[in-house]
Amino acid sequence: MKKLLLVAALAALSSTSVLAADLGARTYTKAPAYVAAPIYNWTGFYVGAHIGGAFNGSDSFNTSNLAVVGAQKDGSFLGGGQIGADYQFSPNWLIGIEGQISGLSDNSRTFTHVPTGSTLRDRSDWLASVTGRLGYTWGPGLIYVKGGVAFRDDNGLRGNGAFLPGVTDRNDTGYTVGGGLEYMFAPAWSAKLEYQYYNFGTTTALTPVAALSYKDDMHSVKAGINYHFNWGGPVVAKY
Repeated sequence: MKKLLLVAALAALSSTSVLAADLGARTYTKAPAYVAAPIYNWTGFYVGAHIGGAFNGSDSFNTSNLAVVGAQKDGSFLGGGQIGADYQFSPNWLIGIEGQISGLSDNSRTFTHVPTGSTLRDRSDWLASVTGRLGYTWGPGLIYVKGGVAFRDDNGLRGNGAFLPGVTDRNDTGYTVGGGLEYMFAPAWSAKLEYQYYNFGTTTALTPVAALSYKDDMHSVKAGINYHFNWGGPVVAKY
Protein backbone atom coordinates (compact mmCIF):
# COMPACT_ATOMS: atom_id res chain seq x y z
CA MET A 1 0.00 0.00 0.00
CA LYS A 2 2.78 2.45 0.93
CA LYS A 3 4.51 1.64 -2.37
CA LEU A 4 1.37 2.46 -4.33
CA LEU A 5 0.99 5.85 -2.55
CA LEU A 6 4.65 6.68 -3.23
CA VAL A 7 4.28 5.87 -6.93
CA ALA A 8 1.15 8.07 -7.17
CA ALA A 9 2.87 11.01 -5.49
CA LEU A 10 5.87 10.75 -7.84
CA ALA A 11 3.53 10.69 -10.85
CA ALA A 12 1.68 13.83 -9.66
CA LEU A 13 4.92 15.75 -9.16
CA SER A 14 6.11 14.77 -12.61
CA SER A 15 2.86 16.02 -14.24
CA THR A 16 3.12 19.40 -12.45
CA SER A 17 6.68 19.91 -13.63
CA VAL A 18 5.68 19.20 -17.24
CA LEU A 19 2.77 21.67 -17.09
CA ALA A 20 4.99 24.39 -15.55
CA ALA A 21 7.50 23.92 -18.35
CA ASP A 22 4.75 24.27 -20.96
CA LEU A 23 3.46 27.56 -19.46
CA GLY A 24 6.74 29.39 -20.03
CA ALA A 25 8.09 32.48 -18.21
CA ARG A 26 5.61 34.86 -16.51
CA THR A 27 5.35 38.34 -18.10
CA TYR A 28 4.82 41.68 -16.26
CA THR A 29 3.08 44.90 -17.52
CA LYS A 30 4.66 48.24 -16.57
CA ALA A 31 2.27 50.85 -15.11
CA PRO A 32 1.78 53.99 -17.28
CA ALA A 33 3.90 57.00 -16.37
CA TYR A 34 2.18 59.67 -14.22
CA VAL A 35 1.33 62.86 -16.11
CA ALA A 36 0.56 65.98 -14.08
CA ALA A 37 -2.70 67.81 -14.79
CA PRO A 38 -2.40 71.04 -16.82
CA ILE A 39 -1.98 74.22 -14.77
CA TYR A 40 -3.62 77.31 -16.33
CA ASN A 41 -1.90 80.62 -15.77
CA TRP A 42 -4.14 83.72 -15.99
CA THR A 43 -1.43 86.21 -15.01
CA GLY A 44 -0.70 88.75 -17.74
CA PHE A 45 -2.03 91.39 -20.12
CA TYR A 46 -4.95 90.77 -22.45
CA VAL A 47 -6.85 92.56 -25.23
CA GLY A 48 -10.19 91.64 -26.74
CA ALA A 49 -13.53 92.53 -28.31
CA HIS A 50 -17.19 92.09 -27.38
CA ILE A 51 -20.74 92.39 -28.70
CA GLY A 52 -24.07 92.39 -26.89
CA GLY A 53 -27.08 94.44 -25.91
CA ALA A 54 -27.83 97.43 -23.65
CA PHE A 55 -31.17 98.03 -21.94
CA ASN A 56 -32.39 101.20 -20.24
CA GLY A 57 -33.16 100.72 -16.56
CA SER A 58 -35.90 102.73 -14.84
CA ASP A 59 -38.68 103.80 -17.23
CA SER A 60 -40.44 106.13 -14.78
CA PHE A 61 -39.98 109.91 -14.57
CA ASN A 62 -41.36 112.84 -12.65
CA THR A 63 -42.94 115.80 -14.47
CA SER A 64 -44.70 118.99 -13.43
CA ASN A 65 -46.90 118.89 -16.55
CA LEU A 66 -49.15 115.92 -17.36
CA ALA A 67 -49.15 117.01 -21.01
CA VAL A 68 -45.55 115.74 -21.28
CA VAL A 69 -45.23 111.99 -21.94
CA GLY A 70 -42.05 109.94 -21.97
CA ALA A 71 -40.84 106.89 -23.87
CA GLN A 72 -37.55 105.02 -24.09
CA LYS A 73 -35.82 102.45 -26.28
CA ASP A 74 -36.14 99.04 -24.65
CA GLY A 75 -32.79 97.87 -25.97
CA SER A 76 -29.95 98.57 -28.39
CA PHE A 77 -27.01 96.74 -29.92
CA LEU A 78 -23.53 97.40 -28.55
CA GLY A 79 -20.03 96.43 -29.59
CA GLY A 80 -16.53 97.41 -28.58
CA GLY A 81 -13.26 96.34 -27.04
CA GLN A 82 -11.40 95.89 -23.77
CA ILE A 83 -7.83 95.82 -22.48
CA GLY A 84 -6.67 94.67 -19.07
CA ALA A 85 -4.21 92.88 -16.82
CA ASP A 86 -4.64 90.08 -14.28
CA TYR A 87 -2.55 88.58 -11.49
CA GLN A 88 -3.23 85.04 -10.24
CA PHE A 89 -2.31 84.17 -6.65
CA SER A 90 -2.91 81.80 -3.73
CA PRO A 91 -3.13 79.84 -6.25
CA ASN A 92 -6.74 79.99 -7.51
CA TRP A 93 -7.58 83.65 -6.87
CA LEU A 94 -7.20 86.47 -9.36
CA ILE A 95 -7.19 90.28 -9.20
CA GLY A 96 -7.12 92.58 -12.19
CA ILE A 97 -7.93 95.89 -13.81
CA GLU A 98 -9.78 96.48 -17.10
CA GLY A 99 -10.65 99.36 -19.41
CA GLN A 100 -13.64 98.89 -21.72
CA ILE A 101 -15.51 100.96 -24.31
CA SER A 102 -18.72 100.11 -26.20
CA GLY A 103 -20.53 101.90 -29.00
CA LEU A 104 -24.36 101.94 -28.88
CA SER A 105 -26.64 101.68 -31.91
CA ASP A 106 -29.59 103.68 -30.51
CA ASN A 107 -30.06 104.17 -26.78
CA SER A 108 -32.38 107.03 -25.92
CA ARG A 109 -35.21 108.50 -23.87
CA THR A 110 -37.64 110.91 -25.53
CA PHE A 111 -40.15 113.28 -23.93
CA THR A 112 -43.00 114.83 -25.95
CA HIS A 113 -45.14 117.88 -25.18
CA VAL A 114 -48.42 116.60 -26.61
CA PRO A 115 -50.14 119.96 -27.36
CA THR A 116 -47.24 121.26 -29.48
CA GLY A 117 -45.46 118.06 -30.54
CA SER A 118 -42.15 119.41 -29.20
CA THR A 119 -39.59 116.81 -28.08
CA LEU A 120 -36.74 116.57 -25.60
CA ARG A 121 -34.31 113.69 -26.16
CA ASP A 122 -31.55 112.11 -24.07
CA ARG A 123 -29.30 109.82 -26.14
CA SER A 124 -26.06 107.93 -25.39
CA ASP A 125 -23.75 106.94 -28.26
CA TRP A 126 -21.12 105.09 -26.21
CA LEU A 127 -20.30 103.73 -22.76
CA ALA A 128 -16.91 103.21 -21.14
CA SER A 129 -15.58 101.98 -17.81
CA VAL A 130 -12.44 101.43 -15.79
CA THR A 131 -12.98 98.59 -13.31
CA GLY A 132 -11.15 96.33 -10.93
CA ARG A 133 -12.08 92.66 -10.83
CA LEU A 134 -11.74 89.77 -8.41
CA GLY A 135 -12.07 86.21 -9.61
CA TYR A 136 -11.73 82.54 -8.73
CA THR A 137 -10.21 80.08 -11.21
CA TRP A 138 -10.48 76.31 -11.60
CA GLY A 139 -8.28 75.16 -14.45
CA PRO A 140 -9.53 76.79 -17.67
CA GLY A 141 -12.56 78.39 -15.95
CA LEU A 142 -12.84 81.79 -14.23
CA ILE A 143 -15.76 83.38 -12.38
CA TYR A 144 -15.41 87.05 -11.41
CA VAL A 145 -17.04 90.23 -10.13
CA LYS A 146 -16.08 93.75 -11.19
CA GLY A 147 -16.77 97.36 -10.27
CA GLY A 148 -15.49 100.87 -10.89
CA VAL A 149 -16.08 104.15 -12.72
CA ALA A 150 -18.40 104.50 -15.72
CA PHE A 151 -18.33 107.13 -18.48
CA ARG A 152 -20.60 108.06 -21.42
CA ASP A 153 -20.77 110.66 -24.20
CA ASP A 154 -21.65 114.27 -23.41
CA ASN A 155 -24.54 114.73 -25.85
CA GLY A 156 -26.80 116.01 -23.08
CA LEU A 157 -30.53 116.56 -23.60
CA ARG A 158 -31.53 118.01 -26.99
CA GLY A 159 -34.88 119.80 -27.23
CA ASN A 160 -36.91 121.87 -29.66
CA GLY A 161 -40.04 124.03 -29.77
CA ALA A 162 -41.77 124.47 -26.42
CA PHE A 163 -38.85 122.89 -24.54
CA LEU A 164 -36.50 125.77 -25.48
CA PRO A 165 -34.79 127.37 -23.74
CA GLY A 166 -34.07 124.88 -20.95
CA VAL A 167 -31.52 124.08 -18.27
CA THR A 168 -30.43 120.45 -17.85
CA ASP A 169 -28.27 118.56 -15.40
CA ARG A 170 -26.96 115.27 -16.88
CA ASN A 171 -24.02 113.31 -15.45
CA ASP A 172 -21.43 111.92 -17.85
CA THR A 173 -19.65 110.01 -15.06
CA GLY A 174 -21.16 107.37 -12.76
CA TYR A 175 -20.43 103.93 -11.37
CA THR A 176 -20.65 100.39 -12.70
CA VAL A 177 -20.75 96.87 -11.23
CA GLY A 178 -21.03 93.46 -12.81
CA GLY A 179 -19.69 89.94 -13.12
CA GLY A 180 -19.15 87.11 -15.53
CA LEU A 181 -17.71 83.78 -16.58
CA GLU A 182 -14.59 83.31 -18.70
CA TYR A 183 -13.17 80.11 -20.20
CA MET A 184 -9.69 79.42 -21.65
CA PHE A 185 -10.60 77.38 -24.75
CA ALA A 186 -7.13 77.40 -26.38
CA PRO A 187 -3.59 78.49 -25.45
CA ALA A 188 -3.72 82.30 -25.03
CA TRP A 189 -7.43 82.54 -26.00
CA SER A 190 -10.50 82.86 -23.76
CA ALA A 191 -14.22 83.52 -24.26
CA LYS A 192 -16.45 85.32 -21.76
CA LEU A 193 -20.09 86.10 -20.96
CA GLU A 194 -20.62 89.19 -18.80
CA TYR A 195 -23.36 91.28 -17.19
CA GLN A 196 -22.64 94.94 -16.38
CA TYR A 197 -24.82 97.61 -14.74
CA TYR A 198 -24.25 101.37 -15.26
CA ASN A 199 -25.70 104.13 -13.06
CA PHE A 200 -25.38 107.86 -13.84
CA GLY A 201 -27.54 109.17 -11.01
CA THR A 202 -30.54 111.42 -11.69
CA THR A 203 -30.98 113.57 -14.81
CA THR A 204 -33.09 116.72 -14.53
CA ALA A 205 -34.41 119.26 -17.01
CA LEU A 206 -36.06 122.60 -16.30
CA THR A 207 -37.93 123.85 -19.40
CA PRO A 208 -40.72 126.40 -20.10
CA VAL A 209 -43.37 123.65 -20.30
CA ALA A 210 -42.24 121.26 -17.56
CA ALA A 211 -39.67 120.32 -14.97
CA LEU A 212 -38.50 116.71 -15.53
CA SER A 213 -36.37 114.27 -13.58
CA TYR A 214 -35.61 110.55 -13.94
CA LYS A 215 -33.17 107.87 -12.78
CA ASP A 216 -30.50 107.38 -15.45
CA ASP A 217 -29.27 103.77 -15.44
CA MET A 218 -28.61 100.95 -17.86
CA HIS A 219 -28.08 97.17 -17.99
CA SER A 220 -25.90 95.32 -20.49
CA VAL A 221 -25.10 91.73 -21.47
CA LYS A 222 -21.93 91.04 -23.48
CA ALA A 223 -20.20 88.08 -25.10
CA GLY A 224 -16.51 88.55 -25.78
CA ILE A 225 -13.15 87.04 -26.64
CA ASN A 226 -9.69 87.86 -25.23
CA TYR A 227 -6.12 87.21 -26.32
CA HIS A 228 -3.65 86.88 -23.41
CA PHE A 229 -0.03 88.07 -23.41
CA ASN A 230 1.21 86.20 -20.36
CA TRP A 231 3.87 87.37 -17.92
CA GLY A 232 4.28 83.99 -16.24
CA GLY A 233 5.04 81.74 -19.22
CA PRO A 234 2.64 79.75 -21.37
CA VAL A 235 -1.06 79.75 -20.62
CA VAL A 236 -0.91 75.99 -20.04
CA ALA A 237 2.08 74.73 -18.08
CA LYS A 238 2.93 71.35 -16.51
CA TYR A 239 4.81 70.66 -13.34
